[in-house]
Amino acid sequence: MRQERERFFTKAAYDPVDERHHGAIHVPIYQNSLFAFGGYDEFERAMNGLQDHHVYSRGNNPTVQYLERKLADMEGAEAAKCFASGMAAISSAILSVVGQGDHVVATHQAYGPTRQFLSQFLSRFGVETTYVDGSSMANWRAAVRPNTKLLYLESPTTIMFELQELAECAKLAGEIGARTIIDNTWATPCFQNPLALGVDLVVHSISKYIGGHSDCIGGVVLGSKELMDRVADNEYMLLGGIMTPQTAALVSKGLRTLPLRMQRHEESGLKVAEYLGKQDYVARVNHPGLSVHPQHELAKRQMSGSSSLFSFITNEPREKLKAWATRLRYFKIAVSWGGFESLVTVNKLAAGAEEETSSVVRLYVGLEDPRDLINDLEQAWKDAAE
Repeated sequence: MRQERERFFTKAAYDPVDERHHGAIHVPIYQNSLFAFGGYDEFERAMNGLQDHHVYSRGNNPTVQYLERKLADMEGAEAAKCFASGMAAISSAILSVVGQGDHVVATHQAYGPTRQFLSQFLSRFGVETTYVDGSSMANWRAAVRPNTKLLYLESPTTIMFELQELAECAKLAGEIGARTIIDNTWATPCFQNPLALGVDLVVHSISKYIGGHSDCIGGVVLGSKELMDRVADNEYMLLGGIMTPQTAALVSKGLRTLPLRMQRHEESGLKVAEYLGKQDYVARVNHPGLSVHPQHELAKRQMSGSSSLFSFITNEPREKLKAWATRLRYFKIAVSWGGFESLVTVNKLAAGAEEETSSVVRLYVGLEDPRDLINDLEQAWKDAAE
């Protein structure tokens, strides 16, 4: 494992010197919309192979292409395409494998906007979605139909941190002629490689750990050349949700430290989660890296580590929890995660629930000293209890 991680550090940090960039350590920002050619033969060759040439930045920009190749190498993919947001990547990946009359089976804990896209948008075009408790393979098998074309995975999910058996889901999809897509944002390429387990396409919100500094929005789809050519020629080119070269340059710099940051996030996240597991006001901590997680053994088989986003269940009154969150010094109240700063949100345990108990608190542990974060959590709870 140590040797594998060392190789991953090298993948993130090392690049050969490219003479086209005059030996620049960072790939320059190609701030241009189009590319000119020295002759018409050269132009026609490029137009006949748009994904292999630079013609127009809506299709292929050198700065963005550099990031795509870097991410593909780190994920173990043949190809990648970077998008303007995580949802642009997710929606394009889904659209590349489903059509009118098709059926999708998805984990019921998938990212909210993903569920909205499947249920409210695609349903307008005759695509049906069935949601299942993805922790049981029996549920996946029971939900498939003759027209099922996609199993949509998110492992772990990012509110309750439930896992799916990736290799078994991929095997099931192969048996019925369907594809698999996974949102791998939580684990990152550092800790989970779904393509090696048979999953067809991987998506990430680059806005989270990959970018790592809360300064950009982006997404990426990764997979085989065959499937990615389909995405590149259709959804990427036609829908236009492209990543800008400025964003690609920012992400490329953040990517250099991804393995180092994830190592720190893993260590700190586990320390804070273990502390919370011992508190009276916490009924259950949802963190796959903890031995008390019901799918901890599966997590160890599928992942080589864990990140620092997790949640806990509490029966304390929700207003008290909000007061506690407001008193926190180092945890900011905000959406998203994956940057350097720690975050907190207080949510209803079930959508639409009105009762003031049984809440789920989601914590994101940033790069601060975990001792300071634990002291912060403890002091804020004492203050809220007074």
